[in-house]
Formats: sequence, structure tokens, C-alpha cells
Amino acid sequence: MFPIYDDVPTKRIPIITIAIIIINTVVYIYQISLIDGYSAFVYYMGLIPYEISHNMEIMANGPSLIYSAIFTSMFIHGSFIHLAGNMLFLWIFGNNIEDYVGRINFIIFYFICGITSALTQVLTDINSTIPVIGASGAIAGILGAYLVLYPKAKVNTLIIFGFFIRIIKIPAVVVLSFWILYQFLYGISSLAERSGEGGTAWFAHIGGFIIGFLLIKIYNFAIHLKEN
Repeated sequence: MFPIYDDVPTKRIPIITIAIIIINTVVYIYQISLIDGYSAFVYYMGLIPYEISHNMEIMANGPSLIYSAIFTSMFIHGSFIHLAGNMLFLWIFGNNIEDYVGRINFIIFYFICGITSALTQVLTDINSTIPVIGASGAIAGILGAYLVLYPKAKVNTLIIFGFFIRIIKIPAVVVLSFWILYQFLYGISSLAERSGEGGTAWFAHIGGFIIGFLLIKIYNFAIHLKEN
């Protein structure tokens, strides 16, 4: 299942969502322009679990660079497909969350989800020296919030099964529940297959989804208290 667009309209232009998409795209264009320096850039700006978990203050660039990687890693992608997939999900689901919580709150929400997802990945793979990169952890938080707010929304989804190719409207609760179940299953299997060669940061997705789910619950509870 590959989501294409949903049927939930927005009341205003999702400026922050668009800005995040532009920033990620510009960073990726800069990455590929480096050619020989591509890998060095990814290691320099990506999040390396071992460095965070072991607090390597002896690094020449100092500990501040280590922790700033939690933020910079959210804007780096390993391939065009990686970037395009993340930005599509951000556009489909992020504009509605931004519309619901407001632009400033959306920025805060996005980064909290991104930070939490990164730290979740660190805790589940503390000795990894492979950079964790991508916006998918923060976007996973958006998916968690969307599941709470719009479970009955219809998501136009591309279904490919052999020669069967169709675009079908599927309730968001089905699409997103399938997505998070997929992350859990592959996350668990990855624990037994650690090869040191990198791969998908499954637990970053899981951590982001859970914190996004909880944050929107807390946000709604706070709004309810304020109204009463």
C-alpha cells in the first residue's frame, strides 16, 4: 500500500509543511552536488548512535556537534527515493496536522517527534556507527497524530499485487495501522539481524509514531481543559 493523497481539506496554506519540504529538497541537492564529499557530509551531519550513547567528548569538533546531529540528521536523505517517499508522506498527512495545531505548535511538534525518534533509535542500537538520517522519524509522529484525529479519513492508496494495480480509497485507520504494524514486525526482526551495515531505522519510526500519537492526545486534553 502506497498512499497518494487524502480527502481531508485544509483551511489555510500549510506554510511550515511546504518550508520543511523545500529545506529537505535543497539539502539533498547540496548533498549530491558534493560528489566525492557526499559520504563525508552524511557522516558529519548524520546521527551516529555510538557517539550519542557514549558521549564522545574527545571528538575534535566537541560534543556540541554530536548533539546537533540529532537535528541536522532530520534533513539528510540517502537517496532520491528516500527523500521523495518522506516528502510525499509529509505532504499528505502533515498539512492536516499543521492546520489542526497551528504553525508554531506544528514546528514544536515536528521537532519533538524527530528528537524522540532519533533517541529511540539510539537506545535500540547504541553501538552502531552507521549514520541515522532522514525525516521519517518526525513524519512518523505526524502519522501517529493523524491516526488520532482523522481515523475515518479516506486515503487514496496505490495497491500493487502482481498484475493488479489499482488506486483504492482506504480508511486512514487501516493504512496507518498497517504501516505501524509493518514497522514493529521489521523492527523486531532487525534486532536479531544486526550486521553493522545500516538499513532502515525501524525503531526511529516506532518512537516517532508513539510520541506523535501521545502528543496530540495531550494537546486535545489541554484544549479541553482550557475550554472548560
